[in-house]
Amino acid sequence: MSEIIKYEDVRDSIITIRGQQVILDADVARLYGVETKRVNEAVKNNPEKFPEGFLIQLNLSEKQELIKNFDHLQSLKFSPVNPTAFTESGLYMLATDSQEPACYPNHISYYTCVCATARIGANNARGDQS
Repeated sequence: MSEIIKYEDVRDSIITIRGQQVILDADVARLYGVETKRVNEAVKNNPEKFPEGFLIQLNLSEKQELIKNFDHLQSLKFSPVNPTAFTESGLYMLATDSQEPACYPNHISYYTCVCATARIGANNARGDQS
């Protein structure tokens, strides 16, 4: 990926799951120009970096609700795997994972996502819609 991801590019990927602002693994992969399996491999290869609260493993009913409500997630309908959602902390860990340089060439982009997640979460807590 050659461009830095902008806040505006990230905003529409941030959703609320179980009361937390998150970005789904498929959206993280899309934003960084890698396959979803590469994002999930980083988690699988470094489980100690992703303790409870850093990730949310969606269940089948949550997956079905996402497919129903978000057109860009229609491809999930055909996946046998339930999505993983990254919290702000989980996104930060992806950003600091230097073990996969080919998979994550632009760390600035990760930080952009982390900051966007925090900004939207703060705005929602205040009742802002920006």
